[in-house]
Amino acid sequence: MTRTIRSFVLRQGRVSNAQRRACDTLLPKHGIQFTQETLDLDHVFGRSAPKILEIGFGMGETTATIASANPENDYLAIEVHTPGVGNLLNQIESLGLSNLRIIQHDAVEVLQHMLEKESLDGIHIFFPDPWPKAKHNKRRLIQAEFVNLLCAHLKQGGYIHAATDWEEYAIQILDVFNNASPLENTVEGYAPRPAYRPLTKFEQRGLNLGHGVWDIIFIKK
Repeated sequence: MTRTIRSFVLRQGRVSNAQRRACDTLLPKHGIQFTQETLDLDHVFGRSAPKILEIGFGMGETTATIASANPENDYLAIEVHTPGVGNLLNQIESLGLSNLRIIQHDAVEVLQHMLEKESLDGIHIFFPDPWPKAKHNKRRLIQAEFVNLLCAHLKQGGYIHAATDWEEYAIQILDVFNNASPLENTVEGYAPRPAYRPLTKFEQRGLNLGHGVWDIIFIKK
């Protein structure tokens, strides 16, 4: 497969001492190093359980909350930015989470090299960078090629759940998902926010100001 997109754009960001220390001391414990060898996810987590992939977890608060509230699932979280990785590592440690692992690498390469086809029960992509300027739209993560790659790694009946607070991006995501032949919408149009996706402070602030949030949830037929 010719790789034409990346799942991220690196930006400079301040890394706190606590975040740096977490990356140095906790990433070997709760992280998985990128390799070009296929992972056995049941071996990684030490059990057979539903496996959910999250792409781009930001600072990790939502990821930690979901993993803590759903101990019956295993979560593999991908992020490239060090402040967020360090922050989530500290949350994993403080909450004592055994069902959450981190890979600090490009999600496209992780999917291509580390994950088996039809190995995932769900995929979360919450508030990806909207790249609002028209000339930057091509940098958006959710495009047909990437969604086809995601579909290949979903089990039959598995789901993809995207959420965004940019209506124009929501329209694009819905269109891309609708045109992915393996996928089927769980509702007509946009989905209500499911209970497992917590409402963030940032999201609540936006809703209070009248801003919209759109959830798009499809399953693999």
